[in-house]
This record gives sequence, structure tokens and C-alpha cells, in this order.
Amino acid sequence: MYVFITLIRREFSSYFLSLTGYVVMATVLLLQGLGFASLLEVFNGTALNAPVTMVFYDTPYFWLIVLLATPVITMRLFAQEKYSGTFETLMTTPVGDLRVVLAKFTAALLFFIVAWLPLLVCLHVVHRYTTQGVPFNWLPVASTYLGIVLLGSLYVAIGCLASSLTRSQIIAATTSLAAGISLFLLSFLKLGLSTQTGWASQVVSHVALVSHMEDFARGVVDTRAVVFYMSATVLLLFATLKVVESRRWK
Repeated sequence: MYVFITLIRREFSSYFLSLTGYVVMATVLLLQGLGFASLLEVFNGTALNAPVTMVFYDTPYFWLIVLLATPVITMRLFAQEKYSGTFETLMTTPVGDLRVVLAKFTAALLFFIVAWLPLLVCLHVVHRYTTQGVPFNWLPVASTYLGIVLLGSLYVAIGCLASSLTRSQIIAATTSLAAGISLFLLSFLKLGLSTQTGWASQVVSHVALVSHMEDFARGVVDTRAVVFYMSATVLLLFATLKVVESRRWK
């Protein structure tokens, strides 16, 4: 366990020792600020009939953060070490392939979560200026953060797999971005299949990320969505582990 925590600390601290981490943090803060500035401008002086989290989710800035930040966060995980030649040194140490994969994934996910922490301040500010003495409801906030963590886990796992397949950070980021956008666009197929009852409609409803996050933002936690995100994350991490282990077959 000590070795695993050391690996996580090593990977997590590397984000704050490079320009990339600060660029990601600044970009996320900028997008969050733009989203809530537009909300304050639109709803200034009027009461909201929906949770503040739901209103923020309706802006495009939410998905811009998820789609753009995760490829940049994960592109260096394996690709940089392969390019610099430190990957083989790391993998020959008595830590185990599974620990390395899980440590890199955990560190990237933790950084993703940290980048979302300023959202709490923004929610409080918007609630103060758009409600009239109504107590702050923490349930939608908690469910929204749960959705962010689950969604982040899925996209970070996609980035881990993309980074393990190449030595180029640019290729890893591009591959992760393309896969993330493709998965996001699958959500809109639900609109075209909403009147159908076949297996295709059921499959699309299970992978409809937009609908899942809409429920989380409203304060509704659907266990089917939780199972989907956790299962997909485990499957992608398993694929990443097999890619890492494949070096032994060469």
C-alpha cells in the first residue's frame, strides 16, 4: 500500500511541477467563470425554479471542460515515460503492472476532481444572487459531484488507454479527444430512437451521457448509470493493463 500511495503522490505532484497542470487549471477556471457569469447575467434579479446545478449543466461550458480537460490531463501518463525512456525503468521495479496503471489513473482522476472544486464557490455565489432566502440544497450538489466523478473516471480511463498505446502525447490527446467526443455524440442518438422500443434504443439509453448527467444535476442518482460508468471504467483500465503487459510479448 505504501508503494501504491507513493506512486500516486509521484504522478499527482507532477501536474504541479509542469506547465500543463497550471494550463488545465486555468482553462477549467476560465470556463467555469464564463458559465456562471452568463448565468448571473441572464438570471439577475429573478428566482430560479430549478437547482443551480441543473442550470449550469444546461450551458455548453460543462461539456467543454470534460471533453477538453481530460485528454490533456491523461496524455502524458504513459506516453511521456515511453518517449523519455523511463517507462521500462519504472516497469522493472517491483511494483507490478496493475499498481502502476491504478496509480496513474487515480492521480489523474484526483487532479480532475481538484480542478472542479471551485465549482462549489460558483454555486454558492449563483445561489445567493438568484434565490430569495431559500436554504441551499446540498443534495443536487452532492449528486452532481458524484456524476462528475463517475464521468471523469470514464474519460480518464479512456485517456489512460490512449496514452498507453503510443509514445506521442499529441497522438494520445487526439485519440482520447476523438473517442470522448464520439461517446458524447452517442447521447444524441437517443432523441432519434426515443419512439422505438428495440434493443438499439435500450443500448443507447444506457450510454446516453447527457441524460445521465442531467439526472445527476437534478439530484437524481440512477443506479443503472452508476453501474455503467463503473463497468466501463473497469473495462478500459483492464484494456490498459493488457496493453502495458504486452511489452513482455515483444
